[in-house]
Amino acid sequence: MERTTPFSNLDTRTQGWINGFIGVVIFSGSLPATRLAVMEFDPVFLTLLRATIAAVLGLLLLRLFKEKRPARHQWAPLAVVSLGVVIGFPLLTALALQYVTSAHSIVFIGLLPLATAVFGVLRGGERPRPVFWLFSVLGSVLVMGYAVAQGLSAAPAGDLLMLLAVLVCGLGYAEGATLSRSLGGWQVICWALVVALPVVAPLSLLLAPSTLSGISLPAWLSLGYVALFSMLIGFVFWYRGLAQGGIAAVGQLQLLQPFFGLALAAGLLHEQVSLGMVLVTLAVIGCVAGAKRFAR
Repeated sequence: MERTTPFSNLDTRTQGWINGFIGVVIFSGSLPATRLAVMEFDPVFLTLLRATIAAVLGLLLLRLFKEKRPARHQWAPLAVVSLGVVIGFPLLTALALQYVTSAHSIVFIGLLPLATAVFGVLRGGERPRPVFWLFSVLGSVLVMGYAVAQGLSAAPAGDLLMLLAVLVCGLGYAEGATLSRSLGGWQVICWALVVALPVVAPLSLLLAPSTLSGISLPAWLSLGYVALFSMLIGFVFWYRGLAQGGIAAVGQLQLLQPFFGLALAAGLLHEQVSLGMVLVTLAVIGCVAGAKRFAR
C-alpha cells in the first residue's frame, strides 16, 4: 500500500511535508464533525462507535494486504498509540464539545505542534535547534493567551478536557510516528485500531441507545467522517509524513489546522468566528515558518 505513491519521485523530506499537509487538511474537519455528531449522539458512545467502525476497516485492510503481525516489542507502543489517538483524543474532545463550540476548541489544536515536538524529543530521539522551540512556544502562548482572553473560566471543564486531549494526542502522534519508521504509517494506525477493537466493540454495543431512529442525516454523515477520515485515512498520510519529514518539523503543520477548522466551523455550523480569533490563527500560522526553518 505504501510502495507506490503519487510523490515517489520527490525527496523523502518533501514527501513528508506533502503527506503531513494532507493529513492536517483531513483532521481539520474532525472537531466540526464531532460537534455536529455530539448534538445527537452520546459522546462516549460516539467515541466507541467511530473507533469500532475504523477498527473493522483497518482489520480488513491488514487482511487484504496480508500484513504480518507486529513484533512483540511493538505491541506496547501500539497500545500507547491506541490509548492516545484511538480512544483518548476522540473521547476527550467529544466530552469537551459539550461545553465549548468547535471554533473555540479548534484554537487549542494550536498547542498540538508543541506537544508533538516535546514527545518527539522524548520518544523519537529528535533534537531540534533552540530557536525552533522559541517559535513553537510562541505559537502555543498565542493560542493560550487567546483562550484566556475569551474567558477561560467560562467553561473550565471544556478547556481542561481540550488540554488533556492535546497532551494524549501529542504522545500518540510521536509514538506512532516513531513506530512508523519500522512498521509503516498505515500499518501503525490499523494495528492500533485492532488493539482497541476488543474493548471498543463490546462497549459500543453495551452503551448503544435503545433506538437510533431519531438521528438526523448530518449527524450520521459526521459519524462517517470521524470514523473513516479522522480515525483512519487521515492517519495514513499523517504518520507517513511524520516518519518521513521528522516528528517535530512536520508536526508544526498542525498550526495550520485551526485555520482550516475555523473556516469549516463558520461554513458548516454557522458559528461566529471573531476577528480576534482570525488574527490569532494567522499569527500562529506565521510561527510555523520559523519553526520549520530551525527544526533540524
